[in-house]
Amino acid sequence: MDALTLGPESPLHPDLDLLFARHRAFCQADTPPESMHMMDRAALDVPGIKFLALRDGARAIAMGAIKDLGDGTAELKSMHVLDESRGSGAALRMLEALIAAARSAGHRAILLETGAQPSFTPARNFYARAGFIECAPFAGYVPDPNSTFMRLDL
Repeated sequence: MDALTLGPESPLHPDLDLLFARHRAFCQADTPPESMHMMDRAALDVPGIKFLALRDGARAIAMGAIKDLGDGTAELKSMHVLDESRGSGAALRMLEALIAAARSAGHRAILLETGAQPSFTPARNFYARAGFIECAPFAGYVPDPNSTFMRLDL
């Protein structure tokens, strides 16, 4: 890896196309449309959402966002690492930056929704290793056999 840089960016930046395309393809592979909670790029480019990108040199290899839920909590959204960068520590670096951003904004917890299907097991295990625990649906989500809800108290 070249020099890694991580910071806020616009999710509309054209060189993030590959990350978004792969994120969408992964989520759509075995998640029914009614259980998809992925936000599109324009929806991530609004006040109240902090979007970060991790780059290896000029290449974007990971992304993630936190959304202010307005009640002292934040939701982790659209976290994705390119397959070829998995196992490099990129996911942990992104998650640590998102947690730091949530703390900095004064949030008391980060919540997330991820898939319950076997293809999402690595993601659920990753979040559990970082201290997230399963919780009830939040912020308008409803129970769904295709969703797992998790929370990390800060």
